[in-house]
Amino acid sequence: MASRQPGVPIKAMSVDRGQAELDRWPYTLPVVAQIVEQGLTLNPGVTILIGQNGSGKSTLVEALAAAWGRRVSTFRNDWLQRAAAMPSDEDSDLNQSLRLDYTLGGPSAGLFLRAERLHSQAGWFSGDGRWGERMGRSDVLARSHGEGFLEILAAMVADPGLYVLDEPESALSFDSCLILLTLMADMTAAGSQTVLATHSPILAALPGANLLQLDDDGIRPVTYDETDLVTSWRSFLDSPERYLRHLT
Repeated sequence: MASRQPGVPIKAMSVDRGQAELDRWPYTLPVVAQIVEQGLTLNPGVTILIGQNGSGKSTLVEALAAAWGRRVSTFRNDWLQRAAAMPSDEDSDLNQSLRLDYTLGGPSAGLFLRAERLHSQAGWFSGDGRWGERMGRSDVLARSHGEGFLEILAAMVADPGLYVLDEPESALSFDSCLILLTLMADMTAAGSQTVLATHSPILAALPGANLLQLDDDGIRPVTYDETDLVTSWRSFLDSPERYLRHLT
């Protein structure tokens, strides 16, 4: 469903029940079941998904990226859409039933970056075409994993669209996470929308981000200080011996 109001690339997402087998995974995940019933509104700027392993963060961002990739590939034929729209063999089929309420005439670029697949995508970022030129024909594989990841995102700032990141902290040091915060702020200022799944309390601290907690109850907005992610890390750093005493 397309919206004609000016604004962000994606206003909301919903599930087409006619294309979904609701009695099997991933539709049995609480977060997906809630989207089936209520849909999910996406705010401008950055939306950050947090939750335990198995809560559905990656399942949701994978489906969102593939659905957006299909939408924009109808009029933009380059590596950008191949990187965004090609699910891996491990991805669910949620993207086939996911429906996006997008802005007609709004930003139409986008990219799905998974840290663990960066090397398999490196040729698309370093080859011929406008993005190779924008990155100065840089060889992503010649850099460290984290450096290559940040270099790609830095090139995205000038092309507003929907950017989907799945646990980028796995490729990044503490300092590099801070750089990523700056890049996401710059992308927002340029008119982009970012959806990020993370286990990092650093990335979750981005000022102005919309934090969504995924758990057995579904998905709900939370403040930074009340997230399970932040309270758990604070408890551990305050007294690691409480968690480690059984190891010694």
